[in-house]
Amino acid sequence: MRIHPVHAASEAALHDWQHVHNTVIPTAFLSLEDVRERSARHVLHIAHLGDALVGCTTLRPPTAGSTTATVIARVLPAYRGRGFGRELYASALARARTLGAEVIETVVLASNPEGLDFARRAGFTEVDRYVLPGDTVPFVDLRLT
Repeated sequence: MRIHPVHAASEAALHDWQHVHNTVIPTAFLSLEDVRERSARHVLHIAHLGDALVGCTTLRPPTAGSTTATVIARVLPAYRGRGFGRELYASALARARTLGAEVIETVVLASNPEGLDFARRAGFTEVDRYVLPGDTVPFVDLRLT
């Protein structure tokens, strides 16, 4: 699996990241402009196996005065259960640590049992659940313990 950074100037990479995000989190649809804006604030990566798009990551780095980062790994359903999530998570976690993160959090859509199981197996514990305005499916915030 190859993991590539997403840059605002790369339309193909932005589209790939958008596709994975919107497939895994259909209740929080992002436009291409939303993704472009996120790429300026967060560290985004996409992953391919050969020519096939497998998944993506989001790293929300620590902000000034904080040592907390959010690491999110998403894998398309057809590629789950083969270790790609672990590899994506490990890659994003390593980047978070190089940026000074001491506390690691993640967020998973409650309707994604595979994602919640993965996070719990990786050592995350639930700290909060919330529903965004207009949504019906909660997001689950978890912290690495």
